[in-house]
Amino acid sequence: MTEIHNNNGLDYVEFNVSDIERAKKFYGEAFGWTFTDYGPQYCEFNDGQRKGGFAATKGDITTGGPLIVLYATDLDTAMVNVVKAGGVITKPVFAFPGGKRFQFTDPEGYELAVWRQD
Repeated sequence: MTEIHNNNGLDYVEFNVSDIERAKKFYGEAFGWTFTDYGPQYCEFNDGQRKGGFAATKGDITTGGPLIVLYATDLDTAMVNVVKAGGVITKPVFAFPGGKRFQFTDPEGYELAVWRQD
């Protein structure tokens, strides 16, 4: 399979994490992502369309910055999976022009959103 890269487009996302195994467990359980380990300090994730990574860090994790938004056809199931995997809902489902979404924090404290189109 040939990877397609969009010139000047978002290609890869990395999260600094204090515990790679915890990050893998959360995103694997909540969203079904798969993983490739590249030693104890780095793990690549694959959501089926896009890849990214978890980089181990010993310092403080700085959260915030851009909001990463995931897509799900069933928001209720996605929200249940996030909570079961250890995430915390920060904004319950709300409507916006064109869809609905909710926001959550993962076990490292990163805030992400999940949306669906109406």
